Amino acid sequence: MIASSVDGAVTTITLDRPDKRNALNDDVLAGIGDAFTAAVDGGSRVIVLTGAGTVFSAGADLSGPVYEPGFLDKLVATLQRIEATPVPVIAALNGAALGAGLQLAMAADLRVMAPDAIAGIPAAKLGVAVDEWTIRRLVSLVGAGQASGMLIGCEPISADRAHTLGFANRIGDLADAQHWAASIAELAPLTLQHYKMVLNGDGARNDPPADRQAAMLKAWQSEDLAEGRAARTEKRKPNFSGK
Repeated sequence: MIASSVDGAVTTITLDRPDKRNALNDDVLAGIGDAFTAAVDGGSRVIVLTGAGTVFSAGADLSGPVYEPGFLDKLVATLQRIEATPVPVIAALNGAALGAGLQLAMAADLRVMAPDAIAGIPAAKLGVAVDEWTIRRLVSLVGAGQASGMLIGCEPISADRAHTLGFANRIGDLADAQHWAASIAELAPLTLQHYKMVLNGDGARNDPPADRQAAMLKAWQSEDLAEGRAARTEKRKPNFSGK
């Protein structure tokens, strides 16, 4: 489910489940972690993360264990692993990055988006809730107003809009991202490592207050989550009750 290739000092890690729109499950998350470790141990100076086919990642695999508490722990651990990687990480969004797929892109240091790619977090359509890191990092990357629209309004943003806001550093394809990665690989590694640590120290990883953590867990334990699952299975619009 994960493919890796090396070109000089650049490793490209590809989510390779095109038949499932590169949705994330336990195996994919484990594979991402292993691939990042192998890339760093192999001496890569830049990592490019992308998806096979026409979608970067449609998010968590809703037919898998996404609703189990352990999956969330594994997802958070994977995002932290990407953040903690001591070399720059470029997310090459070859297509839609939704939900947990967008979280992967937000954990990267730089983002290159294909012209037709979109980014969104439709969690409120499913009855689930993203963690505080995701909300804070999204605000850091796109601003509070745009983040509110993406979270509360479930409104995705286009590549052009993402570039205007600064979420996407460049518009381009995988080759463009790899070319940029090769040029970055020639820069001073310790300087880049320092920059990465400071930029990721935006407060998004600070522990949330107990009441806000409880509010997120309440959503994950709610009747609305069960309704969202049922509606998806039955291919109908959910009827949320706030319970």
